[in-house]
Amino acid sequence: MLGIGELIQSGTTTIVDMETVHHTDYAFQAIATTGIRALSGKVMMDKGDEVPFALQEKTFDSLQQSVDLLEKWNGHDGGRIQYAFSPRFVISCTEDLLREVRSLSEKYQVKVHTHASENLGEIEIVQAETGMRNVVYLDHLGLANERLILAHCIWLDEEEKRIIHDRGVHVSHCPGSNLKLASGIAETPEMLKLDISVSLGADGAPCNNNLDMFNEMRLAALIQKPIHGPTAMDAQTVFRMATIGGARAVGMEKEIGSLEVGKKADLAILDLNNFHTYPSFDVDPISRIVYSATRADVETTIINGRIVMENRIMRTIDKDIVLPEANRSIQRLLKRANLR
Repeated sequence: MLGIGELIQSGTTTIVDMETVHHTDYAFQAIATTGIRALSGKVMMDKGDEVPFALQEKTFDSLQQSVDLLEKWNGHDGGRIQYAFSPRFVISCTEDLLREVRSLSEKYQVKVHTHASENLGEIEIVQAETGMRNVVYLDHLGLANERLILAHCIWLDEEEKRIIHDRGVHVSHCPGSNLKLASGIAETPEMLKLDISVSLGADGAPCNNNLDMFNEMRLAALIQKPIHGPTAMDAQTVFRMATIGGARAVGMEKEIGSLEVGKKADLAILDLNNFHTYPSFDVDPISRIVYSATRADVETTIINGRIVMENRIMRTIDKDIVLPEANRSIQRLLKRANLR
């Protein structure tokens, strides 16, 4: 609820989200209650030394719980909620699990969301275990297709870029998280030149501290300029990644992601009448949004035709309940972890 509140306040209407291993049904309940549009699934982890024992699943249990959640939530509220199988990444998933995810994704015609090639250490482990690089391995298992969404994709070689392009795989670029974790800078301009489908994400609050698309748009543009020159990643390109690019990743580009007659009413209304967004005369409005606007400029958020925030007042989330509950929850967790 805390995360969704932050997203709605910053004008985000649709998320691709990887939930927890356990108690995932409660996350879907929060998604249903708040009105946000979501492609989501429980995280799947059935191997790996880095996975805590309490979070490591048995392969069958991980698959069965995922299917149970899919059958309960996929298509909820006229399709506002969709399910995605969500293996965390190759390191924490057995080959049996990944092969079965491929089959289930095809059977139910739903997306697969995982992380890949985020850092060099991860790639070394995958190569040592499989003899292949991340994307090559996923392609070997039959997962590389138009239903696959890969977060990060910082360290790709030429063969992996070719596979992503040829198979129609979608990439979610997460600049804020990549910088905070010192993972690297994705070759986004090159991917776009290769006509790879690239959208924008924030990854998660624990490795970013923000779920703010305005911040991600600005970062996505700025971090490439020292490498590729000041005109690289212009405002129009970045804005498309944050809007129609995201819609394309979830397979809804004909329904959301742009303002067109017949599309669903997923809108963020901004008030740019302020010091940091002026002058406005003869200035490209997209440039003002990408380089000057902030989430504080979002006045109203509408999702699926429903007003979920109006004049900065939340309609579906009670801030006076959620914020104290968030503090209570973190205190409980710190106590259980024996941390102060």
